[in-house]
Amino acid sequence: MRMKIDYGPLEIQLGHFFSDRRLLGWALTHVSASTDRSISYERLEFLGDRVLGLIVAHMLFEAFPDQSEGELSRRLAALVRKESCAEAAQIWGVGPYIQLGEGEAQAGGSTKRAILGDVCEAIIGAVYLDGGIDAASKVVKKVFRDKMFSATADLRDGKTALQEWAQARRLPTPQYKLVSRGGPDHAPRFEIAVELPGFEPIIGVGGSKRAAEQAAATAFIKREKIDPQPNEKSVV
Repeated sequence: MRMKIDYGPLEIQLGHFFSDRRLLGWALTHVSASTDRSISYERLEFLGDRVLGLIVAHMLFEAFPDQSEGELSRRLAALVRKESCAEAAQIWGVGPYIQLGEGEAQAGGSTKRAILGDVCEAIIGAVYLDGGIDAASKVVKKVFRDKMFSATADLRDGKTALQEWAQARRLPTPQYKLVSRGGPDHAPRFEIAVELPGFEPIIGVGGSKRAAEQAAATAFIKREKIDPQPNEKSVV
């Protein structure tokens, strides 16, 4: 029988106290710990992803009235990607509350960025169902507002920044090629090289092909000292 969990400290971090705590429990339950997929975070993650996108888009629309649709879209993509959601989950301190199956728990699932990102979205979905859009907005703004105003080099993801840089110079689209795949099934390790004519290939490593591609693009940008946020007018 599962012990009753005190979600109080987590709710304080979220800034929302649930009327129906079952929703929060579902948002924190990985499919590996549930005999019924509907009582896990998967469906809430689907909902929360859309709610997060709407709230952040509204935040950006109000905060940057002079920016173009393209710049707002890039800011949105940077803010709602899994890596940013995982960081939000870490700020909330959700790790100890995530319910995992034995195998996933032994594999360190509560610290995996993919799972943390999913849980972040699921929690937002749970807050939305529990308290509506105003409650969800409060939670999202509390943890994403500072990120929104950070003029950091990762405003756009590495692949997007590199592709736009190449297009602006009439270069071919960067190509990503799998170099190797290793590691156990629960913790794979991918090495992917990004290739662009006239430049030495560079390899990125990640727990998924997408993550490795992003790492390779970011490494290329850093090596070539590319400005990842060029003036939009310079892009053709």
